[in-house]
Amino acid sequence: KLYINDRPLTEKEKIHIEEKTEIAKAASNLIVENDSIIIASGTTVQALASAIVPLGRLTVITSSIKVVQELMRFDNVDILQLGGYIRNSSLSVIGNYATKILENISCSKLFLGVDGIDVEHGFTTTSLEEAHLNKSMMAAAQKTIVLADSSKFGQKSFAKICEVYDVDEIITDSDLSDFIVKQFEERGVDITVVDVK
Repeated sequence: KLYINDRPLTEKEKIHIEEKTEIAKAASNLIVENDSIIIASGTTVQALASAIVPLGRLTVITSSIKVVQELMRFDNVDILQLGGYIRNSSLSVIGNYATKILENISCSKLFLGVDGIDVEHGFTTTSLEEAHLNKSMMAAAQKTIVLADSSKFGQKSFAKICEVYDVDEIITDSDLSDFIVKQFEERGVDITVVDVK
């Protein structure tokens, strides 16, 4: 199936668990001491929140309620929860309030989850408002890192977030073919491929 429709988080949490865990571990290694990062919504970036072991003081800006719940266990993580309307399917916020807050923020990295990745069509998600918020997150971050298991490649969803070349790095799993990896690298995107046990 090429076209992805919205599915509830509870359903998405149960698929590709090993892949998401390994992708999250690799992503967590990119977080440095006293870092300031943005974590978007979705089950793969949620896995990142579970994998984080903060060094020094970590500042996290997020639209995801699940990410907040995950990181609240640390005393040395400052969390800025973006405000707005709650999307029940993703347990994350959307809307102008969230976008407004991001206008005054600059972070080192954005960790972004997506629903579809297509070499020609770029990165997509199921919600226009989510895509709009993701663009604002990208503008507030020096580097955009997409966390997505290999099943997301060759897929398209309703709302476009950005072009392939707008992203700095993709972290995915080893089920992705070398041919596809090469296509992205030719467009200037670093791809980190993690082995899944």
